[in-house]
Amino acid sequence: MNSKKLIAKDRKYLWHPFTQMRDWQTEEVPVIERADGCYLIDVEGKRYLDGVSSLWCNVHGHRVKEIDRAVKKQLGKIAHSTFLGLTHPPGIELAEKLVAIAPRGLCRVFYSDSGSEAVEIAIKMAYQYWQQRGQPQKKKFAKLTNAYHGDTIGSVSVGGIDLFHRVYKPLLFGTLAIPSPYRYRWPTGSDPERVKEESLKAMENVFKKHHKEIAAFVMEPLMQGAAGMIDQPEGYISRARQLTKKYNMLLIFDEVATGFGRTGKMFAAEHERVTPDLMAVAKGITGGYLPLAATLTTEEIYNAFLGKHDEFRTFFHGHTYTANPLACAAAIANLELFKKGKTLKRLQPKIKLLREGLQGFYGLKNVGDVRQAGAMIGIELVRDKGTKEPFEAREKIGVRVIERARKKGAILRPLGSVIVLMPPLGMSEKEIGRLLDITYGSIEEATNEIG
Repeated sequence: MNSKKLIAKDRKYLWHPFTQMRDWQTEEVPVIERADGCYLIDVEGKRYLDGVSSLWCNVHGHRVKEIDRAVKKQLGKIAHSTFLGLTHPPGIELAEKLVAIAPRGLCRVFYSDSGSEAVEIAIKMAYQYWQQRGQPQKKKFAKLTNAYHGDTIGSVSVGGIDLFHRVYKPLLFGTLAIPSPYRYRWPTGSDPERVKEESLKAMENVFKKHHKEIAAFVMEPLMQGAAGMIDQPEGYISRARQLTKKYNMLLIFDEVATGFGRTGKMFAAEHERVTPDLMAVAKGITGGYLPLAATLTTEEIYNAFLGKHDEFRTFFHGHTYTANPLACAAAIANLELFKKGKTLKRLQPKIKLLREGLQGFYGLKNVGDVRQAGAMIGIELVRDKGTKEPFEAREKIGVRVIERARKKGAILRPLGSVIVLMPPLGMSEKEIGRLLDITYGSIEEATNEIG
């Protein structure tokens, strides 16, 4: 079936996520049929560099023989069995591997199906932990402004992106907000040290005032992804850990986007040798093959849920496809590839190549800021560099850029006026160079058109 017929059926039957469906009726959209390495291929045979890792989850590329083989082998045994009251080898083996690579002290694994649910689980665990530790007053959660932790009600409650979350406000529980260290738009200047200290001071003020009622502080470490790739100054996450310990609250790291090599280390927490009390992971866990997520926690938190059957200290949470064996098999193969292929070591020169190539983007008249943590990149476009005046939403600058990138052969995705690059870790240096060239040209053309 050709693309025109497929698009017509899509527009008749489907409702796409984070998409204004009125615009969808007229936009040119590629129909992706297959993939090859770091390229996506549409039904017409056109190839596109996967510049955002199929929404930040693909790791080694597409159609990786080792992961393909692992899924097929597992399919020959069983596709799914419940994890409620039963267990299975892939779930056990994967848990052991996750604990081996996680920040030291995280030793229990609770599976789920998505990053949003992994965060939701961490929130519920933190809440119930204090209830069962005899401190029922600790019910509140602190968060960073500009936070994004997923789309379920609990994860939206600890989010902070007005565009996504404002309409649901009446459904949400209250939280305590701490200003995100967004240096490019920090009110007293963009010096990283000053931004860090002022944000941390605000954090401590909130903790000092409310620590008796705060169950946990939730944050994306190193880089706030959906906020527009807001990077945190060096030393920020380790100080946050110190403050949560000082004021007796749990620390939840949302490593859904930052985990599995995206920042140059297996987990962002490793950059400052931090161990949170709970850590949510997803996206790259299966190499971008199948939906799977996990919440890792300490033995201390796990022990707080142990008791007699009639004490009802159980963690009452679980979904039908929790610890799906196919997904676990893919995740095991993914982690073995990290080790066998020395993925993190081979990533370092690519990170350097990205860093050097991105410097040239400041020469574009509408590039205000470029932010990078490993292979996570945000390019913020502004109408005026001097005043940092943003583009208006109606100008759709981000959409204009990605439309041009598609024509040039790359799939990108904007976050408002921020163009996101997050190539698969397996992308070659030559492909990275091409991706940067396409992005540069697309930004130049789109901003010149607006004037």
